[in-house]
Parts: sequence; C-alpha cells; structure tokens
Amino acid sequence: MRSFYPSVLLLFLVSGLWVSATAQNGATGQSPAVSSSANSGASAASDDTPTTVKTTSDSTSKKPVDSDPVFGVPPLPKGVTTLVGGTVTGIDGVHNRMGVKVFDGGKWTVAFDERTHFYRDGAETTFEKIKKGDRVYVDTMLDNHRVFARNVHIVTHLGAADASGQVMAFSGSQITLRDDLSANPVQFRVDGSTLVKRDGAASSVSDIQPGSLITVQFSSDNQNHRTAHEVTILASPGQTFTFAGKVMNLDLRNNQIAVQNDVDQKTYDISLDRGRLPQNVNIGSEVTVAAVFDGRQYKANAIEVK
Repeated sequence: MRSFYPSVLLLFLVSGLWVSATAQNGATGQSPAVSSSANSGASAASDDTPTTVKTTSDSTSKKPVDSDPVFGVPPLPKGVTTLVGGTVTGIDGVHNRMGVKVFDGGKWTVAFDERTHFYRDGAETTFEKIKKGDRVYVDTMLDNHRVFARNVHIVTHLGAADASGQVMAFSGSQITLRDDLSANPVQFRVDGSTLVKRDGAASSVSDIQPGSLITVQFSSDNQNHRTAHEVTILASPGQTFTFAGKVMNLDLRNNQIAVQNDVDQKTYDISLDRGRLPQNVNIGSEVTVAAVFDGRQYKANAIEVK
C-alpha cells in the first residue's frame, strides 16, 4: 500500500504536467491564426480607408469649376448665328420662351435666358418690354435641341432703303408687295431705269409675277412715293430649288422644316409631307431638300439626310 500511493501520486503529477503542456501548446498553436486574422482585418481596414478617401477626393475634383450652381451662367453655345425676322406671337417669361411668326410664314419657338440681350430701336432693354405683335429680328443659335436667342432686336422705326416680300400684283409700272415688315401692302413705281435681277444675272420686268418673292431697293420722295431702283427675283411660282444644310427647326405640328442653306447662309422654312420625312431627321441634322415654290411657300418633294 505504501508503494501504491506514491505510484498513484506520481501518476497524477505526470498526467497533470502532460495536460498542462497540451493546453499550453494548443493555445500557442491557435494564437498565430487569431493574430493573423486580426492582423488581416486590420490590414484590410487600413487598405480600405485610403481607398475611400481617394474616391471621395476624386469625385470632388470632378465637380464643375463653377461653384455656384444656382447663379452660375453657362457659356453661349458654339456655332453659326442665324438672323430670323418676324412678328412676336407671344412671350412666356416663366419658361423663358418666345413665339415668333417669321416673315415667310413659319412659326418658331425661341428660348432665351440671362445670356440674351434685348434691344428696342438700338437701346438695350429687357424681355418685359416685348409685346405681342412687335416686329423683331433675332440672332438665333442651336443650343442642343432648341433654338436659342442670342440677341433680340425690336424694331419700331423702319428704314426706307430696302424691302422684301411677295408680289401681290404687278401692272407693268407698279408693284404691289406684301412686305415682310409691314402689315399693309406697299406700292413701288417701276420705270425704265429699274434694274431687274434673277439668279445673279440681268432679267426683265416681265419676269415679275404675282406670287414671286422679291427684294426691292428703293427711294422715297417727300410725298412718300416709292421708286424701285433694283428688283431681285428670289423665287417664282413653279420654280424648283435645292436646299442643303443644317436643320434649324422641325415643326411636325405644322409640317414644316427650317433649313440653313449652305450657299447663302439663309434659313428657309419648307413645308413638308410627313410621309416624306425620314425617321432619322432631327434638329442639327445635315439634309438636302428638293423643293418647289408654289407661289405661297416652299414645298419639299424629297428630303435626304447626309
């Protein structure tokens, strides 16, 4: 018995030392894994933090230069300016747009904003001074998909040097003209000294027909009698034309397309049959239009997108 108890005691001591060593080795074995995981998490957090800051910094650096989005004024659109004349049909100061019935019969909606300058007989004014029925000349530009007014000139005092419009009647010695700038027909005397031109060449007074579009250079005497010195025939009924250039306005409601002709840089309103309009025509498209003047308007026979 005496030898048994010391043996048992020795066995317990050895077992205790073995369990303690195993536990210590187990803890030591797990520690690197935990430490690695913790270090990995810390490393990931450390890696994520500068990435987030960098992204925020990049997005901030891409903001527009203008730091005032409310009062910042964008630059004027780039491109060709086209002068359009007509009569104001209405003005909307809430949506900043103006209706203009152009002199050759088309109807345009023209946008304006704080970049637009308004002039009444040469003196700068504001859009509040524009009234329905005012005669205006508008410097228009294409701004995305809208017609934008760079300058608007309200004209109340007309000069007496030039006129343009459609011939209502011609007697051989007097032209009655529906003038672009006058609500009433205007008469011009024609005599042997009157020069008539057509397509850049000399023509005859016999080529002046009712329905023709013409320009007239004239002078007036003290009694306001107007004498035509030069008449240029722009178009006669039945005459065919080819217009090639950029689409400035597309009015499907009134079946009209406005094309800035490359040859003379003038904008022409052309009536169209919607069935002849290619589906890929938009404002800004380059087109070629074959049209005929019917004595009232240009009417498109064919439209081709370049």
